Amino acid sequence: MRKRIYWLLPHLSSARRTMDELLLARITEHHIHFVAAEGAPMEGLHAANVLQTSDLVEAAQSGALIGSGLGAAGGVAAALAISAASPAAVVIGLAAVGAMLGTWSSSMIGSSTPSRRLKRFEQAIAQGQYLLIVDVPRSRITEIEELLARTHPEAHFEGVEPNVPAFP
Repeated sequence: MRKRIYWLLPHLSSARRTMDELLLARITEHHIHFVAAEGAPMEGLHAANVLQTSDLVEAAQSGALIGSGLGAAGGVAAALAISAASPAAVVIGLAAVGAMLGTWSSSMIGSSTPSRRLKRFEQAIAQGQYLLIVDVPRSRITEIEELLARTHPEAHFEGVEPNVPAFP
């Protein structure tokens, strides 16, 4: 199980040194993400992608739940209306179709919606700071926080996310 740690770094050179230190601390690049203002230089950094910067995952999960519920309700109504020989198959089939359509449509909306988790960092990012998002095993949270605090006094610790999505 991993926890997500947030740090704000004042400039690119600080962000690059942080990236190198995390790699030396055996945090894989896959778990290190940086967010910066549009057009800011990101050379040497692992930029966050749409999975970290949008509400895609949360929207897809909600869409699947709502779509399957509506599909199941439609399946019950259809099974009653047509007197199906296998009403359970109709309900399950329409619930699956509803889940797929709900996931797809909600993920399209979520991919274009900025992440609610990152909303509190918008002003700092707009002012030119770099946001570090690092996912670390629970057992290493204190170690990584102490490493960054010791080596980057210019950086600001911004907290730990209690629930890191399993995907991304």
